[in-house]
Amino acid sequence: VQLQASGGGFVQPGGSLRLSCAVPRFIFGYYTIGWFRQAPGKEREGVSCISSSDGDTYYTYSVKGRFTISRDNAKNTVDLQMNSLEPEDSAVYYCAAERLRPPAVSRRLCTAYSGSHEYTAPYWGQGTLVTVSS
Repeated sequence: VQLQASGGGFVQPGGSLRLSCAVPRFIFGYYTIGWFRQAPGKEREGVSCISSSDGDTYYTYSVKGRFTISRDNAKNTVDLQMNSLEPEDSAVYYCAAERLRPPAVSRRLCTAYSGSHEYTAPYWGQGTLVTVSS
């Protein structure tokens, strides 16, 4: 079982992209889901995560005010709207899911799998490339 990430592409600085993560139904309603990114030579970073039901969200500092994570219950997707993109946002973006108990599940998912280690969440999708360049 994999999560399916889509929506990456090439965009100029200041532009927007919307990433979408297709999530199997049996995961969608019960798991905390998040977006991670990794650029060449850099550590993996938890960009934004969202809880399964109570709307709890987490954003890494560099994307606050520019990115918005949301769940589409009709489509079983978790979307990441990315506005005001910067070259530093260029990376391969992955979506991931883990079932966590409160509190602070979104922050815990995003921070647990950030860093230089290679541990991944129980469900981890293939990446989609985002390139921001003029």
